[in-house]
Amino acid sequence: MKIASFKAAGRACYGIVTDAGIVDAGRRLTSFPTLRALLAGGALGELRKLATERPDYALNDVELLPTIPDPDKIFCIGVNYATHLAESGHPTPPHPMIFTRFANSQVGSGQPMIRPLESERFDYEGEMAIVIGKAGRRIAPEAALDHVAGYACYNDGSIRDWQRHTSQFAPGKNFVGTGGFGPWMVTTDEIEDISKETLITRLNGVEVQRAPISDLVFDVPALIAYCSTFATLVPGDVIVTGTTGGVGAYRNPPLWMKGGDVVEVEISNIGILRNPVIDEKPAAASRAA
Repeated sequence: MKIASFKAAGRACYGIVTDAGIVDAGRRLTSFPTLRALLAGGALGELRKLATERPDYALNDVELLPTIPDPDKIFCIGVNYATHLAESGHPTPPHPMIFTRFANSQVGSGQPMIRPLESERFDYEGEMAIVIGKAGRRIAPEAALDHVAGYACYNDGSIRDWQRHTSQFAPGKNFVGTGGFGPWMVTTDEIEDISKETLITRLNGVEVQRAPISDLVFDVPALIAYCSTFATLVPGDVIVTGTTGGVGAYRNPPLWMKGGDVVEVEISNIGILRNPVIDEKPAAASRAA
């Protein structure tokens, strides 16, 4: 299944995405008002029963939200593709390099990613996100895939100068509205082997990143095992697995995103996350403060 979180008629909800539109699951499964609640209730089977129902909305008539709008945790993995290690000059790390994102730093597919007033160094990072479906602590690698509900596209938009203020990445990764997450989650039963899929990023229609998921330094089982050692993973948690080579910061000259751009992250057999880019306006910044 393709499962999306969305807003329609002023109401936030989630549902199944079909070729004909979106089946509103929240209206039917009232015990599970959000996708995170559905996963926590172990109710994917109940959702599957709705797959043949008539869609409530056309896809173009809804506003897509981040796939999990309200995660308990978002773990992001740094320099986790061999090609990105090579371009950045980092040695292969002995353990995953982890930082965190906040939920309000994310937007859904079609929503604008915002270049903040404080920087012009707004970089794209096409990535794959893992959505946790079953809770666990100290999960063994061989059992890790049993804890995955599905996969989604992610754009870990980065404010590079703020990211490099110190060795901690968080400031450059958490400006409001700088990351894209979506357009939906594809459940694991639809993907035989995620390592065989391909990640592609395009900026204004020009391909800037491409790599097989198999190029990950730490693969999906390894990341789940590591993260679940120091934290209890719960349904709806998100692990963003890292970007490949080709980011704007290491190009000559650097390639930064700016207002008017359109950035796409595509993963084969999952979908395309597409976001326009806008420049933050001073008036908006003043109201937010």
